[in-house]
Amino acid sequence: MKATWEKVFEYASMPLHGSLSRKLRKGIKIQVNEGRVYEDAVLFLGEEFVRFFEENDGKNINTYYDWSSVASIRTYSEKE
Repeated sequence: MKATWEKVFEYASMPLHGSLSRKLRKGIKIQVNEGRVYEDAVLFLGEEFVRFFEENDGKNINTYYDWSSVASIRTYSEKE
């Protein structure tokens, strides 16, 4: 399933210039395993994990998911 999940993350994000990270596309929100909804996060698609990076109240927050523990991904966007 990792390849499928990677495609979903790639669809919902765009590469950040000069890095291996990806930023969520404008207007896209994403939710992993029915958990927290991310809307201004930066993703890193590692070989064994995916990382979400956010800034909140002056703090850097990194959340890691093991690829094998990703059971569902939900994307949110505005209806056109």
